[in-house]
Amino acid sequence: MSEDGIIGQIRQKLVDTKRKWAGEGRLLTGAAADPAVRLPPGQRQVQNWPVLDIGIQPPVTTKDWRLTVDGLVENPAAWNWDDFNREPHAEFLSDIHCVTAWSRFDNRWCGLPARRLIKIVRPKAGVKFVVQHSYDGYTTNVPLDYFAGEDVLLAHTWEGKPISREHGGPVRLILPRLYLWKSAKWLTRIEFVAEDRAGFWEVRGYHMRGDPWTEERYG
Repeated sequence: MSEDGIIGQIRQKLVDTKRKWAGEGRLLTGAAADPAVRLPPGQRQVQNWPVLDIGIQPPVTTKDWRLTVDGLVENPAAWNWDDFNREPHAEFLSDIHCVTAWSRFDNRWCGLPARRLIKIVRPKAGVKFVVQHSYDGYTTNVPLDYFAGEDVLLAHTWEGKPISREHGGPVRLILPRLYLWKSAKWLTRIEFVAEDRAGFWEVRGYHMRGDPWTEERYG
């Protein structure tokens, strides 16, 4: 069997397993917590950063990376790496929470704040959601008010080093208030839309929003 065929089988196995989890409600505790509680229900704290994806890690470099920002916006953008880095970047400290029940505290990021991006492209009236598109074909949807959070950024650096390929570099979204599947790796397009649109995991049984503190793991 070719290498592509093997990778395809691995990817399908991963997808089928997680779809089964959604159908079974795996990891659900039935609890809820105020966001002031740092560790959401059903989560465990880890020190490492586990690698999770859909079985593909696209070999995107800063030389060939491109970002398109479009949809219902007044000023669409199409950036290469140099364009991206001309914008003012910022540093953030945040926790991350994965739907597979691990959380990692105090992650140090650097990147472009989502609020800066919103200011540049100027979403039109009626925009309520944002769809992220990745180089591996992955998509995920988030409400605009979450995407516009003060701690959301298009991150290129983690703990003082460029984000590695396995974790979604050169650029990935970091949206700490939602489960990490809502922060797309290998980001290549951001689309502003009026109607909610299910992404890769959402059409396979995962929640349309994904709030860790109310255990919105599955839809």
